[in-house]
Amino acid sequence: MASFQPAWWLPGPHLQTLWGSLCRRAPVLERQRERLWLEDGDFLDLDWHGPHEAHAPLVLVLHGLTGSSSSHYVLGLQRQLATQGWASVALNWRGCSGEPNLLPRGYHSGASEDLGETIRHLRAKRPMAPLYAVGYSLGGNVLLKYLGESGAGSGLQGAAAVSVPFRLDQCADRIGVGFSRVYQAHFMRAMVAYVKDKQRLFAHQGQADRLSILEKLGPLDGMRTFWDFDGRITAPLHGFEDAEDYYRRASSRFYLGRIQTPTLLIQSSDDPFVYPHSLPEASELAGCIHFELHARGGHVGFVDGSPRRPDYYLERRIPDWLQRLAIG
Repeated sequence: MASFQPAWWLPGPHLQTLWGSLCRRAPVLERQRERLWLEDGDFLDLDWHGPHEAHAPLVLVLHGLTGSSSSHYVLGLQRQLATQGWASVALNWRGCSGEPNLLPRGYHSGASEDLGETIRHLRAKRPMAPLYAVGYSLGGNVLLKYLGESGAGSGLQGAAAVSVPFRLDQCADRIGVGFSRVYQAHFMRAMVAYVKDKQRLFAHQGQADRLSILEKLGPLDGMRTFWDFDGRITAPLHGFEDAEDYYRRASSRFYLGRIQTPTLLIQSSDDPFVYPHSLPEASELAGCIHFELHARGGHVGFVDGSPRRPDYYLERRIPDWLQRLAIG
């Protein structure tokens, strides 16, 4: 296993968490965008990188909440996979690729139906390529839920999930405590803007029926917590009774025992989004799951190396683990 020693110059979970988005220079990749039209008439944008050979292993990369295929951790993984001759495709969840999606509904931590449709599309497009998936944070939660729901029929040869909010209700509480409220405020601004952008699109296009669905959710002001947003927006928009029902049905911790795809979990005990007691016990994990728990690393952080040459453990560990899995 590749070793991880947290960077001495990024002490504490928050500097580990914030470094990538605030200070890292984004890797520059040549990618090709594909629009996948979904069965309900909406779309997902996919960004491809790496070899176009029929047999080249293919990795589907899933970003986190308010991220996109341009998130630094996505670009970094895609770049590293290409160096070992693997292809990758980064999914943008609904409305995350730079333009609003077409339906009132959006994406959320339990949107495994969109992931399933994407996997079926990739298997049809590259039927001879071994297919893997890697999910970060929200993307990791969706991936684990999908793996548990699909069992032996996942269509994947392997998977990895990083910094997963295994219990969404407890994580909604955790992010409202201490310095983590800074992240909560950031997410609230971004998620409210996501809904407002869609309202403007529907108004501009004269889509009165779709606009009325969003307007019936009520005013978008005064939402400070995840419980507020998920109770007033996520739950009614996606067929859940309330925030509690959404959290219960979408939390990946309840699906881990049914996973039949070899899966790597990478988590940090000091994750500022996840309480230690939200992490699954060994008895909850299917036998094909390898759970790697680090004392430090923050949320999708895991930065090591020197200030002059920062390094990124996830971009060594995940490709290495997938390659070992492929070799058998």
